[in-house]
Amino acid sequence: MIVGAPRMSSTPLPGIGVRYDLTTRENRLLSVIAHRDGDRTLSAYRKEDPDECALSTRLTAGEAEALVGVLMPSHHSPNLLSTTELGLVAERIELSSTSYWNGRVLGETRMRTETGVSIVAVLRRAEAIPSPTPDFRLAGGDELIVIGTREGVDSAAAILGRV
Repeated sequence: MIVGAPRMSSTPLPGIGVRYDLTTRENRLLSVIAHRDGDRTLSAYRKEDPDECALSTRLTAGEAEALVGVLMPSHHSPNLLSTTELGLVAERIELSSTSYWNGRVLGETRMRTETGVSIVAVLRRAEAIPSPTPDFRLAGGDELIVIGTREGVDSAAAILGRV
């Protein structure tokens, strides 16, 4: 049996958004309606009758983003920025407003000493702060751009997640 390649098509839906149809290599039909308000409707159709919907559910933008994260391989994590042949990763780590470090200075974390990770920038609202110094005061909602080994970055995330 020859199995076909997945095929995608899109159809504008005036006043609603855009419908995307995926025909899988097993000839199954899936569709996603991207609503103008950011929501998504995910539908799957019966193999025996591709006109009959077997499942349809509306997802908020956040739910759709979470689903995409689950469907992507772990090396495509939305937090993962890059990897190199040297075994280093760059990743975004968000500082929670309930974190122990909220309001404290960066140097108190002892991040480089404890994990070997470097914090190369902090994203705060629409501002990027490159190369923050040890006296930089952290705030809930900050996204720290860190570079280090996978183990170091995981340790850094655990330290920053401390409440």
